[in-house]
Amino acid sequence: MNPSKHADPLRAFSAALAILRGCCRAALLSLPLIMAGTAVQAELRGHGGFVKGVAVFPDGSRAVTASFDYSLIVWDLASQRALQVLDDHEGAVNAVALADEGRQALSASDDGTLRLWDLQSGRLEHVFEGHQGKVAAVAVAPDGRLAASAGWDQTVRLWDLTSRQATHVLDEHRSNVNSVAFSRDGRYLLTGSYDSSIRLWSLAADGQRPELLRVMEGHDFGVNALSFLPGDQYALSASVDETVRLWDLTTGDQLAVLRGHNGPVFAVSVSPDGRFAASAGVDGTVNLWNIEGRRIVTSLTGHRQPVWALAFTPDGRQLLSAGADSVTRLWDLEARSEIGPSDTRVGDADDEPAVAAAAHEGSRGAKLFRTCVACHTTTADGANRAGPTLYGVFGRRAGTVEGYNYSAALRGSSIIWSAETIDRLFDEGPDRYTPGSKMPVQRMPSAEDRAELIAYLKQVTGPAQPTTGAEPVQERLGQ
Repeated sequence: MNPSKHADPLRAFSAALAILRGCCRAALLSLPLIMAGTAVQAELRGHGGFVKGVAVFPDGSRAVTASFDYSLIVWDLASQRALQVLDDHEGAVNAVALADEGRQALSASDDGTLRLWDLQSGRLEHVFEGHQGKVAAVAVAPDGRLAASAGWDQTVRLWDLTSRQATHVLDEHRSNVNSVAFSRDGRYLLTGSYDSSIRLWSLAADGQRPELLRVMEGHDFGVNALSFLPGDQYALSASVDETVRLWDLTTGDQLAVLRGHNGPVFAVSVSPDGRFAASAGVDGTVNLWNIEGRRIVTSLTGHRQPVWALAFTPDGRQLLSAGADSVTRLWDLEARSEIGPSDTRVGDADDEPAVAAAAHEGSRGAKLFRTCVACHTTTADGANRAGPTLYGVFGRRAGTVEGYNYSAALRGSSIIWSAETIDRLFDEGPDRYTPGSKMPVQRMPSAEDRAELIAYLKQVTGPAQPTTGAEPVQERLGQ
């Protein structure tokens, strides 16, 4: 890597963020196409926002997914049904790893914490605190005793899952850390950062501070994902620079640059036998690579938005991919096709308000609402997503939708939603109108647009609730 190219790591980070902002904007612009009823094969559906992480149980029977909607879902892969919803984080959940042979899950979140779950009872066992900002990734060592987390506070932190104590803080990276991966024998740790570097650490058997063995450079922008190959001599990395790279960890040499994506690569995973790798990113395509031949075997298409996470099943015959379309897809790698029903439509009456309100779909308000559908449903049978259902929102007291995990800023509020309060919310923005709530910062400066949106919501969210005479004070839209 040319040292002058990244003399200031913030410049690389800013460039990466600019690309990601463009990705998010592209995802939002694609929503009208999806809402129109485009047929897709969406098997593991239940999250209310981007699915950012996925992990498969050791016996291959189940998987757990992590989402922007603050929750995790445990799935039965044979029936493709949700078994558990784990909902306690106060921010988007970015990653999940399994421990104790699948009896526990460890999740990482924008709320700066790691949370340890008992998957037999669904109970939250412990909250690990220490990161000063978003936790982007988490990994658990093969013996299930040690965990590593990657934070946007530019640190990697190690945690003892038995004593539930922090053990070490690795602060050698020069920018946000996006990825961590343990070797399959548990002796080494890889870390990847927006500073474009990969660092290889040796883990001491006696619990002493890990030793930095080498820094590997070659990517032009930030490193998003890492995966060891069986034998632990080689590893793959995925980057914002649109490449996947193969590394010799013994020498630190870059052996191959795999190009096959049109945009940043967010995820990479290696099959259990080490013959194949899967990669995915902003282009929504999952590429399956023959590692020895350095070539793409097939490209799996089905996601229509960026893909954030990948995981092989233990037998290597299937692959899960999770993405910004709020679903996780299961692929048969021998047939090179998706497993599951093919008649599911995004836009059906139980999923999108566009169908329930077909008569109003051509309005300006309907078009404005399309950026909200990732977080809110509007029909009577619509479920909570990243935000609660908006059905019956007018006249509704804040914090009262059953089953939704409200922010502390709104729990017990006596506020009632009305055209006036919704107008103020989007005029001032939730960061000013409802400080401390979870709603993403967004404003709608045009009074005419706000009026159109409110008129549309009145048409599609069902009858207004009877008011109680309470003052319509500051409140977030259902959150």
